[in-house]
Amino acid sequence: MVDVGVLGATGMVGQRFIELLDKHPEFEIKVLTASPRSEGKRYEEAAKWYLQSKMPESVKDIKVVGTDPSKVGDVDILFSALPADIAAKVEPKFAEKYVVASNASAMRMEPDVPLVIPEVNPDFLDLIEVQQKKRGWDGFIVTNPNCTTIALTLTLKPIHDQYTINRVYVATMQAVSGAGYNGVPSMAIIDNIIPYIGGEEEKIETETLHLLGELEEDKVIPAQFGISASCHRVPVLDGHTEAVFIELEEDFEINDIKRIMDEFQGIPQKLELPSAPEKPIIVREDEDRPQPRMDRDESNGMAVTVGRLRRDAAFENSLRYVLVGHNTIRGAAGASILNAELINEIIF
Repeated sequence: MVDVGVLGATGMVGQRFIELLDKHPEFEIKVLTASPRSEGKRYEEAAKWYLQSKMPESVKDIKVVGTDPSKVGDVDILFSALPADIAAKVEPKFAEKYVVASNASAMRMEPDVPLVIPEVNPDFLDLIEVQQKKRGWDGFIVTNPNCTTIALTLTLKPIHDQYTINRVYVATMQAVSGAGYNGVPSMAIIDNIIPYIGGEEEKIETETLHLLGELEEDKVIPAQFGISASCHRVPVLDGHTEAVFIELEEDFEINDIKRIMDEFQGIPQKLELPSAPEKPIIVREDEDRPQPRMDRDESNGMAVTVGRLRRDAAFENSLRYVLVGHNTIRGAAGASILNAELINEIIF
């Protein structure tokens, strides 16, 4: 077993990490960190459990330590659920010694830090050697993208591999859990839609092109198509929905698009990694699916469900579809864990 820890273990994403790591076949939680007000407490005392599942018995008696490299002890991998401002300061300190699999946005676009979706760009892990050499670290940082970016990019990857994408337009309808437990007041979201999520549109537009780009020696050359995003917070608990419009250079058959999505697999499926869904993309034919309540938990929350796949008559060589992905599993904790499973398989 690989000994692991969770940085920022008391928040919602930290709790997702704990939920997904409980009884994991390869990883065992040894360390949980949190803010000074939680330090020294048993995890059961320090954390108000927000998830529908019960707090795992295995972590209740773990004593929470401060988020400091001198306090985490002898572990192999640290999963970071830290807020971006804190992550920017402390993740590099941890990476001097430890492997950090981060869900935070702070280091994602650093040129020597791999931003990875294992089915999409596993070769970007080659940047680890560049990072260690440049920074003099014994450990390293690997990041996963923004939650909306992950779901979108997974569905674009098989299309991008076989066609030339000219433009992508995406409108997101994002669950409140993406903002954290205290992120959106109930009076602001009930009976309402908020047409702004700070920094979200920019993350989608930059991260997607980065992920679908190519690694040339020690730098990433982003993909060269246009992308425009509009992001909205909606009164849904979990599961982001995205309406996607794609203009291709070539003509296509819609059944071919459905087939390549349905057949799409990557290295996690070939290696049978523990968290990898058998099918990263599930294509549905129902006219009223996907729906977040019905489809977010597909494949333990690790698959993205696509539906309403059809041609778009308004633009030449264009198609459109709707997707649903679980934002705190595939879009956050589950993504970091899958990254760590791949690292454990090919690097350790």
